[in-house]
Amino acid sequence: MALLMPAFLLVLLVVLLFFAERRWPAGVDRFEENVLAALLAIITLVSFVQVVMRYGFNTGWSGALEFTRIMFAWMILFGMGFGIKRSVHLGVDAFIRMLPPGPFRVVALFGAFATFLYAFLLLYAAWLSIIGINVSTNWRQTGAIGYWTFMFQQGTGLDDLRYPEVLQNLFGLQERVHRWLAYVMLPIGLALLAYRSLEAMLAIWRGQRELVIAGHEAEELVAENKDILKD
Repeated sequence: MALLMPAFLLVLLVVLLFFAERRWPAGVDRFEENVLAALLAIITLVSFVQVVMRYGFNTGWSGALEFTRIMFAWMILFGMGFGIKRSVHLGVDAFIRMLPPGPFRVVALFGAFATFLYAFLLLYAAWLSIIGINVSTNWRQTGAIGYWTFMFQQGTGLDDLRYPEVLQNLFGLQERVHRWLAYVMLPIGLALLAYRSLEAMLAIWRGQRELVIAGHEAEELVAENKDILKD
């Protein structure tokens, strides 16, 4: 029962994203790009300021390292699904490129399904008991949803990140930033990865894309501009 609410919110997030992409596809693209760009900019800015303060003024922010580490994790987790969407994940396709069209599509579909299965397994692994695989009966150890829910219920804080004293006094917050707040991107990122993998699988089935991994952009650019290169 403890996992129903976070699971419902993840499903709701995916459903809203599905309809938003059909209504504002360009806007959703820009939003995702801006999120990744903002995370990278924050990491760069905080790291730069920290170096200047540390070596220039012998001071600095004690939570800078933990903050940048969390932001970097957010960028990776959020970027996983976006990479599937844009077909920018690296992969080795030398062998499957030699296959006939039929087997090639089967292997491509399997790759997309395996990616979905990976994301779903990390989100919630207790379903494996249905097929006879022994998994932990403790919901806290069944995947990202259970782990995040446990952190939310415990309310433990991070090691170095602290709320500003103004917020502590105003809202009665604990001293250290809640760990669940830093880890919220874990289930969200995996849910987006699972959703994008299903999207890719459907696109491969319809013939709208070849693989879940990156295509041969360099070869395509050369082919498109071969006449210019001749000149």
